[in-house]
Amino acid sequence: MFRLLGWLFGFGMFLALGGVAAAAVYLATVTAQLPDYTVLKDYQPPVTTRVHAADGTLLAEYARERRLFQPIETVPPLVIEAFLSAEDKDFYSHSGIAIDGVVRAMRDNVVARLDGNNSIQGGGSSITQQVAKNFLLTSEQTWDRKIQEAVLALRIESTFSKNKILELYLNEIFLGLNSYGVAAAALNYFDKALYQLTLPEAAYIAALPKGPNNYHPFRRAQAAIERRNWVIDRMVENGYVTYEAAAAAKEEPLNVIPRAAGSQLYSAEYFTEEVRRELAKLYGEDQLYGGGLSVRTTLEPRLQEYARRALMDGLIDFDHRRGFRGPVASIEVGDDWGQAVSAIKPLSDVPEWQLAVVLEVGNNQARIGLRPEEDVDGAVSATRIEGTLSGPEIKWVSQPVQSLLKVGDVVYVAPVAGQDAVYTLEQVPEIEGALVAMDPRTGRVLAMVGGFSFAESEFNRATQALRQPGSSFKPIVYAAALDNGYTPASVVLDAPVEVRMGDGSVWRPENYSQEFYGPQTLRRGIERSRNVMTVRLARDIGMPLIADYAQLFGIYDNMQPVLAMALGAGETTAMRMTAAYATIANGGRKIVPTLIDRIQDRYGSTVYRHDQRVCEGCEAADWHGQGEPRILDNRPQVLDPMTAYQITSMMEGVVQRGTGTKAKALNRPVAGKTGTTNDYKDAWFVGFTPELAVGIYVGYDQPRSMGSASTGGDMAVPIFTSFMANALQGKPATPFNVPTGMQTAWINPSTGVQAFEGEAAIAEAFKPGTGPNLMTSVIGLDVQAFDAMQREQMMQQQYGGGMFSTQSGGGSFFSNRPGTSRFSPAQSAPAEDNSGSGSLL
Repeated sequence: MFRLLGWLFGFGMFLALGGVAAAAVYLATVTAQLPDYTVLKDYQPPVTTRVHAADGTLLAEYARERRLFQPIETVPPLVIEAFLSAEDKDFYSHSGIAIDGVVRAMRDNVVARLDGNNSIQGGGSSITQQVAKNFLLTSEQTWDRKIQEAVLALRIESTFSKNKILELYLNEIFLGLNSYGVAAAALNYFDKALYQLTLPEAAYIAALPKGPNNYHPFRRAQAAIERRNWVIDRMVENGYVTYEAAAAAKEEPLNVIPRAAGSQLYSAEYFTEEVRRELAKLYGEDQLYGGGLSVRTTLEPRLQEYARRALMDGLIDFDHRRGFRGPVASIEVGDDWGQAVSAIKPLSDVPEWQLAVVLEVGNNQARIGLRPEEDVDGAVSATRIEGTLSGPEIKWVSQPVQSLLKVGDVVYVAPVAGQDAVYTLEQVPEIEGALVAMDPRTGRVLAMVGGFSFAESEFNRATQALRQPGSSFKPIVYAAALDNGYTPASVVLDAPVEVRMGDGSVWRPENYSQEFYGPQTLRRGIERSRNVMTVRLARDIGMPLIADYAQLFGIYDNMQPVLAMALGAGETTAMRMTAAYATIANGGRKIVPTLIDRIQDRYGSTVYRHDQRVCEGCEAADWHGQGEPRILDNRPQVLDPMTAYQITSMMEGVVQRGTGTKAKALNRPVAGKTGTTNDYKDAWFVGFTPELAVGIYVGYDQPRSMGSASTGGDMAVPIFTSFMANALQGKPATPFNVPTGMQTAWINPSTGVQAFEGEAAIAEAFKPGTGPNLMTSVIGLDVQAFDAMQREQMMQQQYGGGMFSTQSGGGSFFSNRPGTSRFSPAQSAPAEDNSGSGSLL
């Protein structure tokens, strides 16, 4: 008997040892390929890149996995308590495996098999096990993976602190709505920071790890509330909240407010998209969408809104003058017109307008139904709002409403101020344009609008549209001349000129007015935008020199040195033109425009800074009597500061007496230049004050004529004036800085010679060693091209008398007027001259 028992015992021991050996072999096999869990020490999860305006306003977020890393020390206790109650109440006491959870999971699996379900049932994993699965393993439901998970959990617990494990878990876990981690979930579900979450909100987020789609706040709202309330009950059981607080929390609705992705400032979409492209170019897509960069841009939201409004109003005003083109769409008006009109998506970045369907029309008005709003879950609201489209309020059309619209037409409308439920008709303009505003001292782009609506077209006309600048390029020609021996009082002949082209054809440039004005000073030439004299000047100084200046100013990378380019025949962008004018405005220092001030990595270290100026003394640890730090401007000087002031003064004349007189309404020093290209395809104005440089162009995307008299002075200058009036409101008028050593003399604006008593005069700036003379050389006057009578008539008309002598290729005028004591200011140009803005003819 004892022998049998001994045999059975021995056999049992053999089987036990064999089982242990088999289990050991199986365990060794399963764990042989375990990943290295120590990599968690250096784990860097993909983190959302956030883009901010200059004042800190959030502009945009970029991420494949929307995650904001939250150190465990900054996670509110309420959030931690909610997750521990929902996922692992014994987290801080077990060694990585929750025994009660394992027992519960084994029970569930046995019951499932008895019911014929052979799949592995979930549950039972501790927070540490979930970290092991989420970071190091797959999500496949196998016994091998569960064992690997348990082994890794034990190893992780032996290496990392509980707080570190919880930090990894709370920042990695997927919680729906593309939210990874609790900080992103708080923003995406409730538009709140973690510390702002209430008890029911924290409990709902803690309810999501088991399956976000199972508790979707809109598609499965009841299940979501029940699961949230279950978490709240567990928090009561664990002593984290009182019964009374829990009861009140369970009565709360979900109150989920999904956070919009993309640009957070509707007026800045073009700007933020340009920043996104630049970040991708600098750091690549992976860093952009997962590097956790913090980007501080140059955008000023207040100026951005002014820029958008000014450009929109200008485009709309031009489009209104062309009449109504027709409805956005036409639909069948059935029993519920709201559903039908809701299928048509409005422009999301034009909140001033609404879509509406015509329900009834007659007597110069229409009854309209406004497109219903959408609830937070995307469903169409059941509320239907009607209003009246009033014919007398549609001031830009002359026809009665019933001749424009019919029942079922869908149109844009805007509310009439001061009248309840009364609307006026609007339409998306065909014309487009761009506006760039930058700080001329630094190149920081303070506002940028790339078109009427980003929702309609993402093409950024400020940086991507290549357009002919027309006469707005002329200041570069004149700056090159002033930098190389000419003065603002130098005289160039404005008379017919012929240029033989390489193919044998002849180019005969013309002025906008199709008239010629004889000898003209450089100042008058730029103020009145004389094309022909600009061609003569360019031929005199040489197009290769002008091409060099165009490259120095950044307008063109490699300009063809042909005469037509002196009139702006090449193609460039509004951004480049504005930067060139900013270079003039700041005294000739090279301006490189930027949309980004600073970039920090996920740890707060600055990895990019636009301002590369050297600051002497900024690194001092303390003060011991030394002077203030000095900032040294190390940017290249591309234009003589005195030349920059001279061309600035001449462009002030454009505003005071020339083609940009509509900007005089600003009542402050403003310099700028208009531009209008062939057949009125582009209208420009680029101008500046000491505080702001602004470039504007208007034109069709597929260039075509905008119609007669659609000049830079008529179209672009009013947009500039509207923007600047708001942008500089409340700021004192600041004069342009005059360089040390610059001399001023009174000259006759017609002749360029020193003014004498009793005649019109203008104060002109001269460099040391230069100044007005009694004799003025006329550049481009060919004695063989005109007979003596024509020359004499021209001189009499232009100069009002005097002696004139000629030389081959040029002429000189000697004034015989005595006296230099008293002067009267120069008068404004005749009205017919003010319209000339320099076309490419």
